[in-house]
Amino acid sequence: MKIALFSRRSGSGRVLRVAVAACALLAVGAGAPAPSPAASPPDPLRTSGTQVRLTGGAPRVPEVSALSWVVADARSGDVLAAHDAHRALPPASTLKTLFALALLPRVPEGRHRATAAELAGVGEGSSLVGVEAGRDYSVGDLWRGVFLSSGNDAVHVLSAMAGGTAAAVARMRETAEELGARDTHVVTPDGYDAPGQVSSAYDLAVFGRAGLSDPRFAEYCRTAVAQFPGRRGVYDIQNTNRLLTGALGVEAYPGAIGVKNGYTSKAGNTLIAAARRGGRTLVVTVLNPQDDTPGAVYEEARSLLDWGFDAAGRVRPVGSLEPPVAAGPPASHRPGPATEHAAAVAGDGAPQWRTTLLLGGCAA
Repeated sequence: MKIALFSRRSGSGRVLRVAVAACALLAVGAGAPAPSPAASPPDPLRTSGTQVRLTGGAPRVPEVSALSWVVADARSGDVLAAHDAHRALPPASTLKTLFALALLPRVPEGRHRATAAELAGVGEGSSLVGVEAGRDYSVGDLWRGVFLSSGNDAVHVLSAMAGGTAAAVARMRETAEELGARDTHVVTPDGYDAPGQVSSAYDLAVFGRAGLSDPRFAEYCRTAVAQFPGRRGVYDIQNTNRLLTGALGVEAYPGAIGVKNGYTSKAGNTLIAAARRGGRTLVVTVLNPQDDTPGAVYEEARSLLDWGFDAAGRVRPVGSLEPPVAAGPPASHRPGPATEHAAAVAGDGAPQWRTTLLLGGCAA
């Protein structure tokens, strides 16, 4: 197709030549295939085995028997090392960290009288703090029962206060999604074994890190001993996290600040441990050590914490606990360089109609 243009203006030839050049550039651009986006590098944390990037002088990662583990910096979210970080495994009571993240903002401070209906769904053989139907409890009492005694009875009462078990599970799933914890599937709010209920060392590290940034969560998870109301007055309850308290042959870890331990016959021993040293806070998760020595989950967490503090600054991160950034709206369309250049030159003395017609010819 030919487009004939006529003008008696002296500058029309120059405008025409520039516009034709722009047409040529646009035609070349239109015919060239769009560059394919660069392939994203594989995520090391989704690779099986131990992942670590040591630099000069960094200590070697200790040998541990856990099926899955993670060592991460709580402040930056950098994962310093990991082993099968995204492996789906039963979490046991470490899932109560997600329960607390989801429901702490939804259960207001105050008092509540527990009912038999609220306690009816507690699984057989569950760990209990001793909540009794018909007795009044402060919300703080119930949360201490969750964190220290891993009380499934306290979990069920708090769930009822937030709308019921189904509502609590739904909110836990939403919270996991918001945090980018995609390995976790919640079936029960207390971590009691249930078909399909899984999490991962990575997700549990995400929950532990998020919890430490919440003042109420952080206070509850680092409390070693508290009092709980009972039928004959108050009685002492002790945190079952032995790295925090030092009990049953396990030495307390210097600088320990929580977070949560767990055990079921299906999950084995599970642990989210956090400690602070020299201005640095580490979060370590250990799932199901294969070493059947008593206290193995704590000793393996201890060795990973020791390594993390020694290696900090001498390893390159293998991943991050930060949630993935959501894709934003597409960028607004900008004219290409050839179009910008043609418009700039055509604006110098050329009538608007001529510029429009020239660009229309390019489009044709």
